[in-house]
Amino acid sequence: MGQEKMSNLLSPVADQVTIGIDISKHHLDVHIYPEGCIQQFTNDRVGHAGLIGWVAPKRPTRIIFEATGAYHRGLQNALAAAALPWVKINPWQARRFAEATGRRVKTDPIDAAMLARFGATLQPDTPPARDTAIDALAELQAARRALVKDRTAALNRGKNLTVALLKRQNQRQLRQIQAQIEAIEREQAARVAKQQRLKARLDILLSIPGLGPVSALAMLIDMPELGSIEARQAASLSGLAPITRQSGSWRGKSVIQGGRAPLRQALYMPALVAIRFNPPLKAKYLALRKAGKPAKVAIVAVMRKLIVLANALLRDNRMWTEAPASA
Repeated sequence: MGQEKMSNLLSPVADQVTIGIDISKHHLDVHIYPEGCIQQFTNDRVGHAGLIGWVAPKRPTRIIFEATGAYHRGLQNALAAAALPWVKINPWQARRFAEATGRRVKTDPIDAAMLARFGATLQPDTPPARDTAIDALAELQAARRALVKDRTAALNRGKNLTVALLKRQNQRQLRQIQAQIEAIEREQAARVAKQQRLKARLDILLSIPGLGPVSALAMLIDMPELGSIEARQAASLSGLAPITRQSGSWRGKSVIQGGRAPLRQALYMPALVAIRFNPPLKAKYLALRKAGKPAKVAIVAVMRKLIVLANALLRDNRMWTEAPASA
């Protein structure tokens, strides 16, 4: 690609106001593009209110910020409550964009300007509005996943303990972690039961052989778009769409990467169960293995089928039913 074509590719779309926000623990550096205005706010409720009051009259097309763990969550909720079009991107995307534009200097205001240019140039889609029920479930889900990691670590430590005192402490810790996990699961179930639409969507997913409550709920939390997107989008968002690698006559192996890793991880065990108890998916797996595909590739294909199937059922608002055998 020539330099002129690259320059055109990285030229922002005119007549749009895009806002980039660099987030740190205590501050928010805000850049309005194309005006070039810069302002800093505190990363708390007062700062969020001030930021919204400053940018809302600009009628921004999109507000871009990087995912920063706990630091972006309050801002994201405030922007959503104000009905402003926010987009959260992976820091890796921002770094690659900065490299493509030749920017090497890194400060918070410069990062905010780069995020604004990223949004104006690439125009990433704004996500659908998330309701407060999903946000609360997502917070509970994050805590549950952290506890599951703690449980795995404690189990591994316990295998190497020889001192009786340490063994007893390890067992107490495991019981405490398990109790906390169960408490979170009860809270999630209670919250879902209060939301008629959410419960109906969960029931549809639970009708698919192979999907249990934990995996089905993870699908609703990690991909609330399910049922409103195309099959290819569902596979891509979950990181299960094969990425072709080729250049000239060279052909590399297709790989899966990116997407929403927690969702992809949550689909692995359901895929193994589906291979045993879901006839169409079992047939898909066996056909791929017969064709010489490695077991891992065949399992990923089943995972992809699961997410596509879930998307279709939610779109049509219907339960899974086994197709009748052909005569």
